[in-house]
Formats: sequence, C-alpha cells, structure tokens
Amino acid sequence: MIEKSAGPRISRLPTTGPQRALIVASFVSRVGNGLFNTAAVLYFTLVVHLPAARVGAGLTIAGLVGLLAGIPAGNLADRYGPRTVWLTALAMQAVTMAAFVFIHGWLTFTLIASLDRLAATASGAAGGALIARAGGERPAAFRARLRTFVNLGVVLGTLGAAFAVSVDTRAAYTALILANAASFAGAGLIALAGVPNYRPLPRPTEHHRGAVLSDRPYVSFVVLYGAMGLQYQTVSLLLPIWLSAHTDAPRWTVAAVYAVNSGVCVLLQSRIGSRVETPRQGGRAFRLAGLFFLVSCPMMALTADVPVWIAPGLAVLAVCVHSLGEVWESSGGYALGFGLAPDHAQGQYQGLFGMGFDAGQALAPVVLTTAVLGLGHGGWLLLGAFFATLGAAGPPVAAWAERTRRPPHDTASTPQGRPDEAPLPDTV
Repeated sequence: MIEKSAGPRISRLPTTGPQRALIVASFVSRVGNGLFNTAAVLYFTLVVHLPAARVGAGLTIAGLVGLLAGIPAGNLADRYGPRTVWLTALAMQAVTMAAFVFIHGWLTFTLIASLDRLAATASGAAGGALIARAGGERPAAFRARLRTFVNLGVVLGTLGAAFAVSVDTRAAYTALILANAASFAGAGLIALAGVPNYRPLPRPTEHHRGAVLSDRPYVSFVVLYGAMGLQYQTVSLLLPIWLSAHTDAPRWTVAAVYAVNSGVCVLLQSRIGSRVETPRQGGRAFRLAGLFFLVSCPMMALTADVPVWIAPGLAVLAVCVHSLGEVWESSGGYALGFGLAPDHAQGQYQGLFGMGFDAGQALAPVVLTTAVLGLGHGGWLLLGAFFATLGAAGPPVAAWAERTRRPPHDTASTPQGRPDEAPLPDTV
C-alpha cells in the first residue's frame, strides 16, 4: 500500500456527528460490560451454583463457537451495510444477556453463552467496518479515540458493579445483568439515531467471500496481533496471580495496577493513536511496543525479590511501562488492521482481525498460567523476549503487505472517487 499524503499532521481528530454517535453508543455498551464482567463469575458460581470448573468449560466452549461468526458477519456487513448488521448483533446481545437471569443448569448456560459470543463476534466485525466508514480518511486515529472512551466506560461500569458485589444478593446480580442488556439496547438506539446507514461499496469482480484468507500478509498480521494480545492478560490475569502467590505485597496492589493500567490507556490512547495511521507507522509501533514489554515483564518478576514496602511501587511502575506498550501495540494494530483492508471488504477483514484477537485471548490463560508461572522468573523473561520478537516482526510484515498492494489508479477507479483512498490488495 502507498502511504497517504494527508497534509500536515494534526494532533486533534475532528469529530463528526456519526463519530460522536459511535463514541456515545460504544461508551454506553461498555459501561454495561464493566457492570457484568466484574460479577459474572460470582453470579454463575454463587447464585446459579455452577461449579467453577464447569463455568470455565462453558465459557471456553462459547468462546470457540463465537469465532465462527467473524468472517460471515463481516461479509454480511460488506454486502448489506455495516450499520444493519451491527444493530442486529446488538439486539441479539441484549436478548442473550437478559436470558442469563433465567438459567438454572450448565447446558442452558453454555447455550446462551455461545449465542452471546456469536453475537459479540458479529458485533465486532460489523462495528469494525462501521468505524472504518465513519472514520473517513483516518479510521485508525478514530478507533484510538474510541478506545479511550471504551476504557473509561469499562472503568465506570466496574466501579458500579462493586456495590452489587458488596450486597451479594441474587437481586443485585440480576440488576447488573439486566443493566448490561439495557446498555446494548441503548447503544443500538443511539446508533440508529446518529449513525448513517452507509451503503455497501462496489466490489471488484475478483472479490469473493473468503478473499481475506488468501491475503497472506494480512493473515500473518492477524496471527501476530493475536499472539501479541497475550499482553492484555499479562496485567489482568498473570500479574495478580503472581502478586498474590509469590509476593507479600498488600492486596490493594492488585486494584492499584488495574487502575493504573486503565488510567494510562485513557490518557494516552488518543494522543498516541493519532500519530500511528499508516501500515508502516503501525509496524514501527508494534516494534516499540515489544520493547516496552521486554522491559516491563522482568520488572513484574522482580516484585517477588524486593521488600514488601517496595513491591507495590515496583508493580505500579512495571504496569506503567507495560501500559505504554499496550497503547503503542493497539495503535499499531488499528493502523494495520484498517490500513491493509480494502474499503469494500472492511467487514470481512475486521471479522478475521477480531477472530485472531479472540483466539489469542482464549489461549492466554493456559499459556500464561502454565508456561510463565510454571517457570517462575525464567518464564517472565521468556515472555518479555516473546513479545519483543513479535514486535520486531511488525515492520517486515507491514512492508510485505505494502508490496502486495496495487499502486493507486486514477481517481475514478478508487472507492467513492477519492484519489487518496487505500488501494485494494492483491490476493497472494
């Protein structure tokens, strides 16, 4: 792909009406997610009385089933318009979430959870295509700004869930579930009122439903991004276990690292994301992220070797470094994920993008808890080296992808008649 010449770089991204509507809709839905996700396992185990192991098995099955919806939902978004598919997926999420209040056994739990993950995956694919259309010439920068508000919504939802968890009654948990269901419905209504029903873009004759799977550079990038996604659960899963089992740090340290991680991302995501827009910049951002993780992982390991009064401060410092890497990694992912996808097939490409990420998240608990915790300090060092190696692969993958894209043709041949529109990729 040829990098766009968009003129002088601006530090602030102008927000259009559709972008504002998407930001508000996403914020509302993520407040609901924060409410539910904080208490979900407690509800299923303490209220529904499902064994924790069976809850984990059901969620794993649901996660794997959900992967099946990515590319088909993306194809539907490309064919019928992303808003239509996104609104349908939000409606399905509202229904499946409300259905959780009626479950009484493992089979119904697994079935509803699977339907919920299918809807969530479809929402991610169609939502990605909708972001690409609403983002105009700078979809990656818009996605970075959107992530700022998404993180803020999750934080606020998590704080709200703390009250219900402290009450610890079925009614309180039910209220959280129904509030999350209502958040999906509310997000849909906001999008219906404020986001245009973008028409599908013309597709070239060689386009087919599985075109993204033939785009080897993009598939390689998705594998890279999915593997790098282990870094998210390094902070949310691995570090809390390490602090609890291998250090004498006070328990409030776990809450502190969550807060610091969210705070850094909220403060810096939009600022850094606005500087990472082209695939080449995305590759370099990936490399920089890997270097941050190379530093942060050994720092997290060292919390087990310092006095108890130093451990909390070292953990917070390590998470600050790691969070900087997270911001660069996500910004690079958006630049590559949007920039390498042809406009007429953004849904299909975003569907694969989401599938790769979800697959990495599904594998993360097993990889992190067995390989890293099992090896102790050596596991942390290997994890940092693993992230650095993935980051180093970012620039070559980006360069490879750019070489397989067609040079731009005349204005009339580009989507929507814009001469600086991203060219379509060759399948290889």
